[in-house]
Formats: sequence, C-alpha cells, structure tokens
Amino acid sequence: MSRKDDIILKQYEIIRDMTERSFKSIADDFWGSPAKTVQKETAEENKKTPEAAAVQQETSEKKEDPQEPVETIEDLKAELAGYIGLESIKKEVNNLINMVTVYKMREQHNLPNVDMSLHMVFSGNPGTGKTMIARLMARIYKCLGILSKGQLVEVDRSGLVAGYVGQTATKTSEVIQKALGGVLFIDEAYALNSTSENDFGQEAIDTLLKSMEDNRDDLVVIVAGYDGLMDRFIHSNPGLESRFNRYLHFDDYTLDEMLAIFEMQCKKGCYELDDSGRAAVKAQINKENTNSISFGNARGIRNIFERVLVAQANRLAAMENVTREDLMKITSEDVDLSDGALDDIKPEGGSGDEQDGQV
Repeated sequence: MSRKDDIILKQYEIIRDMTERSFKSIADDFWGSPAKTVQKETAEENKKTPEAAAVQQETSEKKEDPQEPVETIEDLKAELAGYIGLESIKKEVNNLINMVTVYKMREQHNLPNVDMSLHMVFSGNPGTGKTMIARLMARIYKCLGILSKGQLVEVDRSGLVAGYVGQTATKTSEVIQKALGGVLFIDEAYALNSTSENDFGQEAIDTLLKSMEDNRDDLVVIVAGYDGLMDRFIHSNPGLESRFNRYLHFDDYTLDEMLAIFEMQCKKGCYELDDSGRAAVKAQINKENTNSISFGNARGIRNIFERVLVAQANRLAAMENVTREDLMKITSEDVDLSDGALDDIKPEGGSGDEQDGQV
C-alpha cells in the first residue's frame, strides 16, 4: 500500500469513527438538538495522569452522584421548535403538552378527569424522526410528572419474541420491566402480527397489553412503522384499538429540509459549505432521492455526508500543505466525487463488501 493510500485509509477510519459516534449515539444531531462535546471531554480525559485519574475516581466514589439538570417544559418546547421540518408533529406534540398540563392541574384541584391514553402510533417512512420524537416525548412526560424516569427503551420484534413456547412472555416482560417509568418504543411493530401458526408474536402482544393495563400510571408505549401496515396492525386486535387512539404521521422531508439537515451537520462538525458546494449537495440529494423509502430521508443525508467527507479526505491527501481552512472547507468537487468515494478504499485481500451499509 502506498503512502497516499495509507493516509487516505487512516483519514477514512477517523471520519468513520466520528460519524458512527455522532449518528449512532445521538441520532438527534440531524434534527438540530444540542450536540454533545464528546471530543472536548475525551481530550480533557486524555490529559490526566494515572495519579490524577485515581484521585478523581476516589473522590467521585465518596460523593453522591450529582443530579442531572432539571429540564423545564419551556426548554423541551424550544428544542422541539428547533427541529428541522416536522411541522404537523410539532403541532400535535404541543397540543398533547397542553392537554396533559391541564389534566395535571385538574388533578391537583381534585377535579375529575376523563381517561386519557398517552400511548401512541407513529407512522411514516424511515428517517423521518420517529425515534427522536419518541425520546423527546419520554422527557416531556417526565417533566410533566406523568412518568417517573423518562427513559426510552427501543426494541423491534426480535427483542420481544422468542423461538419456543413460553419464552416470549418472559422475554417481553423483561423488556417492559426495563421500560417502566419511561417509554417503550417498538419499531416495525406490525411484524408482531403474523399469520403463522407457529409464531409467538401474538403472545408478545398479549403480554404487552396486560402490562400496559397493570402499569398504566408509569408506562407509555409507542408503536411505529409504515402507514398502511401500522393501521392494519392496530385494527387487527380489539385490545390494541382500545389502547392506541393517538396517531402521529411523519411526513417525508422536503428537498430544502434535507439540505438544511446537511448544513446543520456541517455546522456541528465545523465544516464550511460554500455556495457552489451547497448547490452541488442540493443537486446530489435531488438525484438520489428518487424513492423516499429506499433513500431514507435523513438517513440518506447521513450517507451523503459521510461520502462527501471521504471525498474531501481523498482530495486533501493529494495536497502538499493542508491548512486549518482546508480541513474545514467542503467544495463542490468533494460532492461531485462523493458517488464513488467509498469504492476507493478497500482492505487488502478483501472485496470491501463488509463495509457496505455500515455507518
């Protein structure tokens, strides 16, 4: 491997690690929520000597764990307003916040309340922000005093259904136990409803419905998936119909919204996109987004962003002197060459297929 190839490979690995940490640990970055200062914390940690680290560990063990800053409903509403797109979702969430607030006020004044179901159905294509909004709803419910913890536990069919008789109920119950005090988010929930005689999806549904009733004061369940499939899933079972009566539909992002998501990620990563680069990105999004399901909305933007960074790394590796400004600048050339950027880097002795689809 030449020196140039070695530089490109190392830069690619750095970019890959950065984007994986950013997108995997906090998908919210794409929609404009506050970014975590991971690099700063890591750098400060690396500066510590072993002795200093040991002292800090001993001190931290003696102290009680500090309480996390208490979020206000105004903070959460401001965060919601800052998300790109999602206009209909923002309206529905604000309506729900107002309804729950009044519900709690009536409760405090010893006034009767009608039964209010907080379980929800999220429908829409991939990459439209369903998981992000589910996470935000958990924090909102905690802030309003509906939930005691406010965590989000995310699963799909494989996290609930086992392969043998009697195991599914136990597996589902364990997941529900982890979700108590917060939100249980079941992605592609319609996969639980199978017509196969040897399928245990119905056992998971039955266990879920019972737990929702038994823990109605401290558990919220959100089921998510494609539009038509979710509708058929909910109406296939009277128990599901009676508990899920709140529907939120997530529209696909527009071209301008997806461009704004790309620019938001550039800003968070300290990259600068000039006018020609912006026009090239918009054209690339328009070219690739022929099908919103296969492209994946914000997930498609994630893939384009990573490829652009690889193309930029290839360009910088060929330069003699690289300045700070060069490291920050994304050009139209980077965007134009991003289509085949990932194809240029393949491990020795392999086809490179193992890198496909990984982020």
